Amino acid sequence: MDHLSAGHVPVYETPEEQRAVWARCAGRDQPVVAVRDASRGWIIRYDLQHLDRELSDATLQRLRDRVLDYRRIERRADAHSQTERVGGDVGPVSGEVHQPTEREARALASHLSELVFDEANWT
Repeated sequence: MDHLSAGHVPVYETPEEQRAVWARCAGRDQPVVAVRDASRGWIIRYDLQHLDRELSDATLQRLRDRVLDYRRIERRADAHSQTERVGGDVGPVSGEVHQPTEREARALASHLSELVFDEANWT
C-alpha cells in the first residue's frame, strides 16, 4: 500500500479501538496512520515504532512542510518554531498533528500517509 485515501483513514475514540488499529497495522507490517477524536478537535497519529523504523531527517522535514503547505501558512521560521506551527509533535518514530474537524484530519492524514508509507523514507 502506498497511501490511504481520506475515506480509509482509521478513526478511533477509545484505547481499545486504538490498540485494534495498531495491532492490525503491525500484523500487516505497515506503519500506523490514524485519526483520533480528541476533546478539542481531531488528532492525526502516525507511528513506525512497531516496525523498528523511523523517518529520515529529510522526510521529517518534508512532513512538516506538507502540514504547513496544507494549511497555507508562511514558512519563515526556524525548525523549532516550524514544529510549533505544525500544531503537534512530529518526530522520526511517531507524531501527532491537530486539525479542527474530522474531514480535515482525514484529508491531511491521507496526504501525510504518502510519506509515512514509503519505505524509501525510512531509516
